[in-house]
Amino acid sequence: MPDSLFRGLVLAVAVLFAGIFAVVVVPPLLVQPDVMAAALAGFVNPFAAGYATDAILCWLLLVIWVIHERRTLGVRHGWMCLVLGIVPGVATGFGLYLLMRSVQMRDRSPA
Repeated sequence: MPDSLFRGLVLAVAVLFAGIFAVVVVPPLLVQPDVMAAALAGFVNPFAAGYATDAILCWLLLVIWVIHERRTLGVRHGWMCLVLGIVPGVATGFGLYLLMRSVQMRDRSPA
């Protein structure tokens, strides 16, 4: 897959999720600004709890990966993606981390 296609697709998914989050989650949260209740709503039934647990553990894996690559490859600014992994979500934070990482790795490789 060409690098430009990879970056375009990853960016599209990250932006798509952020847009869906803005349309689906933000309006009800503005009406009822109880963040804890909103977070716990992901655990209202076993199916939602499974998806919510998956998202939380994917974020934890992203934390491990970002810390590891900061130490081993010197990838910078990953902490911003960890914040974006909390709000709006892992799809946005992970996607942007992949983009940042690919740019930094490309800039380091000999031409």
